[in-house]
Amino acid sequence: MKTAICPGSFDPVTVGHLDIIERASKLFDEVYVVVMTNYQKIGNMTFSEEERVDLIKKSTAHLSNIKVDTYGGLLADYAAQHDIHIIVKGLRAVSDFENEFQQSIANKHINKSLETVFLPCSSNHMFLSSSFVKQIGQLGGDISGYVPAAVEDEIIKRLRKE
Repeated sequence: MKTAICPGSFDPVTVGHLDIIERASKLFDEVYVVVMTNYQKIGNMTFSEEERVDLIKKSTAHLSNIKVDTYGGLLADYAAQHDIHIIVKGLRAVSDFENEFQQSIANKHINKSLETVFLPCSSNHMFLSSSFVKQIGQLGGDISGYVPAAVEDEIIKRLRKE
């Protein structure tokens, strides 16, 4: 069985994230969507870890081969602990590639069995980021095309409270 990890902070999950997750679910028998702790963003997160897990579970309920988990350590260690050898990363632009490529080399250095698969995002999601969604939502803009319909109301409620 081929299993992959699709990691991210998902604060909040967007249709761009969901696109990569859905495509990964077609390529692999099982996909772990792992909400990672981003230590550079601690204190600036809009949604708690539990809320992000819940939003992802609701957004991926239609996919039978998705498992949602959390992890606060090194991705390479998580992969080793779960005997997973593939990481799936979505790329929006060339600027994403440089950072993700460096991370893939570091992960491979830590865990020799890891390979990273890069999936380019769909062209209609190239501009989309969680930060973009939060900014529009907090200012009262329409985010309906940017977040999964299954969790849109929950995201809007949170963004409008802040």
